[in-house]
Amino acid sequence: MNRIRLTLAGTVALALAVAAPTGAATTKLVASVGPGTTITLTKGGKKVSTLKPGKYAITVNDKATSHNFHLTGPGVNKLTSVTFKGTKTWTVTLKKGTYKYVCDPHRAFMKGSFRVA
Repeated sequence: MNRIRLTLAGTVALALAVAAPTGAATTKLVASVGPGTTITLTKGGKKVSTLKPGKYAITVNDKATSHNFHLTGPGVNKLTSVTFKGTKTWTVTLKKGTYKYVCDPHRAFMKGSFRVA
């Protein structure tokens, strides 16, 4: 009888461990570049200026074959190619520091940045 209880207790503990959440939900951001000379990074429709450290899913909407979206910062260097037009999703872990995003061919005027603190 004790062996059955022990097995049952172990099974219940394993089931609870598998069902337990593995961490915080991934926050969603939206990056957009083109078709004109605009480049943005938003969260819930608002421009990003400060974020908390953590895991983020960034949906990149690259709307022109003359632009790209290039995100750099501590431990991150992600980009679409200039000839790419479409949507991509990146999962990144942002650490404390400053992050910059640019359109590489037009970096003088198509750029932005945000802080992770």
